[in-house]
Amino acid sequence: MVDYRPIPDERDVFHEYRSYAFRPEEGVPAYDPDKHETPRATLGSRRGVYEAGAADDAEPRCVCRHYWLESRVRDESHRTAGLASVATPPEHRRRGYVRQLLADSLAEYRDRDIRFSVLWPFSYRFYRQYGWDTCNRIVTHECEPSVLSFATAAVDRDAGSIRRFEADEFESLMPAYEAHADRYSLALERDADWWRYRVFAGHDRDPFVYAYERDGHVRGYLVYTLDGEMGDRTMAVSEFVSADRDATLSLLSFCHDHASQVERVRLRAPAALPLRDLARDPDRIETHVEDGPMVRIVDVAETLSALSDPALDVDLTIAVEDPLAEWNEGVFRLAVAADHADCTRLGDRSASAVDADARLEIGALSQLVVGFRSAASLERTGGIETADSEAVEALSTLFPDTDVYLGDQF
Repeated sequence: MVDYRPIPDERDVFHEYRSYAFRPEEGVPAYDPDKHETPRATLGSRRGVYEAGAADDAEPRCVCRHYWLESRVRDESHRTAGLASVATPPEHRRRGYVRQLLADSLAEYRDRDIRFSVLWPFSYRFYRQYGWDTCNRIVTHECEPSVLSFATAAVDRDAGSIRRFEADEFESLMPAYEAHADRYSLALERDADWWRYRVFAGHDRDPFVYAYERDGHVRGYLVYTLDGEMGDRTMAVSEFVSADRDATLSLLSFCHDHASQVERVRLRAPAALPLRDLARDPDRIETHVEDGPMVRIVDVAETLSALSDPALDVDLTIAVEDPLAEWNEGVFRLAVAADHADCTRLGDRSASAVDADARLEIGALSQLVVGFRSAASLERTGGIETADSEAVEALSTLFPDTDVYLGDQF
């Protein structure tokens, strides 16, 4: 038996576990409160799994951090937990502690009425076995600055201007970010601390933030670092936000203006950024697509009741398999009428699951609900099994696929 509880006064232990798990090649740097307890590092809540009945000063068997967030799904804001820094020292591995940590974390999320859990995995296979699955792709474009000369040729420099912004000016960037976030499911609702300590601040060094202004308003911005040494330097853009075509071109032109300083420009962006369509030399752009973060529903009944569209008329049963959360394991009836949506658990996953209209794992259901994959796509790859051919059409109507992009690292 184990205890799951907060880690309020063991920051040095948390630092040691995290350093060994994610940067072992650097050894374990001595814990320095002035260096390691920055505002960025103290965001979120630490949790650990301890031996049952362990003393208050005992060391945990494994640890994690929870970020209490909100994200947009189906045009509404929902409470979301960011799971990070899951770490177990080697002497405690392969004993089921991480599984217990994840299960207890989900139970805490449920108690807090949180709809979704998101994380950036070290291994997709590892977290898939516990019910998380990919929620969006990350597209990275890389090219020489000269390839972006088309933007400089097209932009009207008299129509707007670009300048550097400081953390105290984050509110000026918010309208542009809001317009960007409106287009993407799972985009985070950022508070002041997130802007100051996650966007404008970095782990080892703070990034540059430059914004494009037109008519007194920010229409787009870049967050980037300059990596490497002179002669082999890359402008690495981690966030590219633009409200319109003019802003897109102006920001790309700004990257082109770094031709004397960098050999490469690397843009990390949603797939919707039309760089290859705008460029005159798309063959000179290296584009890499990879899986991004992962998502899972915390409570099926509560989430489907909250997200289903009451303007529709649907009544179907769904059998769900969940390896961690027993409250999600079973058959659910989803009834949606003109003014009401209700999802009710009918019972555990037993013989009645055979007669359900659709059967799927919690990870696939999570992808469907946030809009990353359609019901038809899931059926083609075996993510959904149906006893009723109309179930796929009903689920497609309830949860149409949409653009999903969670780019914030945590």
